[in-house]
Amino acid sequence: MSELVDIFVTSVRDGFVQVSAFVAVTVLLFSYVQYKTDGALVRRLEQNRRAGPLVGAFMGLTPGCGGAIVMMPLYVRGSVSFGTVVATLIATAGDAAFVILALAPEAGLYAYGISFVSAIVFGYAVDTVGLGVGRIDRAVSRIGRTVTDGGFAAPTVGSQVHHYEEAQGCEVHDDATRHSPILTPLSKVALGAWWVAAAFGLVAGVLYLLRGAPDVPMVVAPSFAGAFTIFGITGTALSFYLYFVGRHYVGHGHVGKAKDTFANAQETLTHAAMETSFVTVWVIGAYLLYEYGLVFTGIEIQAVAAAAGVLAPVMGAVIGLIPGCGPQIVLATAYSQGAIPFSALTANAISQDGDALFPLIAIDKKAAIVASIYTTIPALIVGVGLHLLFGPMFGFGVL
Repeated sequence: MSELVDIFVTSVRDGFVQVSAFVAVTVLLFSYVQYKTDGALVRRLEQNRRAGPLVGAFMGLTPGCGGAIVMMPLYVRGSVSFGTVVATLIATAGDAAFVILALAPEAGLYAYGISFVSAIVFGYAVDTVGLGVGRIDRAVSRIGRTVTDGGFAAPTVGSQVHHYEEAQGCEVHDDATRHSPILTPLSKVALGAWWVAAAFGLVAGVLYLLRGAPDVPMVVAPSFAGAFTIFGITGTALSFYLYFVGRHYVGHGHVGKAKDTFANAQETLTHAAMETSFVTVWVIGAYLLYEYGLVFTGIEIQAVAAAAGVLAPVMGAVIGLIPGCGPQIVLATAYSQGAIPFSALTANAISQDGDALFPLIAIDKKAAIVASIYTTIPALIVGVGLHLLFGPMFGFGVL
């Protein structure tokens, strides 16, 4: 029992300082750019559709799902091509990118760099030669009909574009917040306290890396270890509160929805905190799943992955088919623990669509299925290719 408690407390503490504090900075920077530019990038893209796959790949590459999510309404409105959607989803790093960039930055740069190149190549290929989009589209149509199909002409042969009129409910925005005389002010206080914990947690996290990532004792004292422990546990506790309760009273807590820009600095800070809280919940869950899995089963996950051989990147690509960032965060955490090979991480990075797929699913399930198929194909090719050429590469780039 003592071991189980130690694992729990350590995971709660380390997850926030080692990952979430760095996530907060990244999300805040991207949100601030959205706020200051007032969505100018999106407007320029609508004016230059030929650059769609390239810009889509850049938007998808930004850590988190915000950049990719804002592309989906443009496709729904017919402002960008299907190739742009495919490029965006292939490059989408999702919230799992925060975990990798914090715990294995070198591996993240290579994996997402490969994903970015694949996105551009495949996106433009879909728009120019089609790559059989029409055939897959017809096959998927047997599963269910779209809202409407057609719209403006495809750029060239074989590239099918789905275009929709503005449909009620397809706007991407946060649900209306609730009001409570107790929980509303409490949630705002928790939000402010969360940023304090994130700021001090970031300082502790940087010092932790500069010291060579040593083992940090669990203490409550006016010291580095004390700050690491206090702000780590406090930050995680506040993250759980904000995600499960506070989001209903401060907004910006709906997974799969985002805005092109933000009205003011306060809204920008709120969005960054809520997205980071979501990542924190999943990171802690992934930590506990991995550690408790080892304790209760005795199975060495790395040994299983090594025995799987070339099936490891195949499974990475298959997991990427699951919409949302939660499963991908679990896989990224497993990689940082040395449990899965680099080829599986890269295949997952290419295949995963993150939360960006949710708005598309809501409007046209068929288009979402076709897009998922087209993100999985390069994931399998690249993942298996990397595994055969360079081997599994366990622990590559892990700090």
